[in-house]
Amino acid sequence: MHDGCSGSFTNGAQIVDKLRMMGFSNMQMPVPAQINCAGCGETFTMETMEARCPTCNMVYGVTPCHASSTGSIQPAGIDY
Repeated sequence: MHDGCSGSFTNGAQIVDKLRMMGFSNMQMPVPAQINCAGCGETFTMETMEARCPTCNMVYGVTPCHASSTGSIQPAGIDY
């Protein structure tokens, strides 16, 4: 079920699951975000709603409704 922008998530895995279910994983970010990886500390650019750190494979996600807020980007886990 689609919750619009009112859906709430308790962790990054739930966000990534929702992105995959709705087909939004490869949707472009409105503005690419610089991410400091929680897994390895490397900085990389997140260009789509679901992204993977190129160094350690930590997966990140953000919903389209919250993509303009870098604070809403959450890690889902390595190789999630």
